[in-house]
Amino acid sequence: MDSLLALIYPNRLLIGAVSVVLFGALAFLGWCRGWHHTARRHPRSTAVVAATILAVGLPGAWYFGSPLFVRTALVEPPPNVEAAALPTVSKAKSSLAAASATSTPAPTAPSTPAATATVALQALAGRFVGADDFHFARGQARLIETEPGRFTVRLENFSVRNGPDLYVYLSPDPRGYARAAAELGRLKATDGSFNYQVPPGVRVDRAMSVVIWCKAFSVQFGAAELRA
Repeated sequence: MDSLLALIYPNRLLIGAVSVVLFGALAFLGWCRGWHHTARRHPRSTAVVAATILAVGLPGAWYFGSPLFVRTALVEPPPNVEAAALPTVSKAKSSLAAASATSTPAPTAPSTPAATATVALQALAGRFVGADDFHFARGQARLIETEPGRFTVRLENFSVRNGPDLYVYLSPDPRGYARAAAELGRLKATDGSFNYQVPPGVRVDRAMSVVIWCKAFSVQFGAAELRA
């Protein structure tokens, strides 16, 4: 269904005009043939047919059509890190590989007084590109190390075509979705800036893109290739 909408979208004005003309022609034909008199003679049958059409058609039309005009917005603060956790950019790059090189956590030093919070250190970033004219996406994706071995994906100044079942993935393919992609969660909003924690065990050293993916129809809406 979503692929069909992508084909229809470039010709939406023409298709809309033709649909209005066809509906008017059908109504005129029904009037000329006296279909309205038949409906009046059989009110119960007419009511059952009309109720069935509405019961099936309205929920379906809302499910598939509402994403075209329903928008949501969310702004979350950017993630922070402890000042002592990531002192240099070089450590951020090395920790991408270290986060997945071993399955056992490194021994931690004894606890010290609370460190001063600072801006999170960005490891990788990229700009969103829509899959096509219909499935647009724009904004920036950032892969951020919030503490040694822990990462957050942040979408900033983000906007995407709404869809019925959109999720965010961290993919090993720079072009977008792949079967080995890690699911980060359902898309929180169509517009804004918000965060997703990368689950433990995800190979962040293989992360090549952040993807907006429709699970219901297996359609990619947009992707941001991640680069240092």
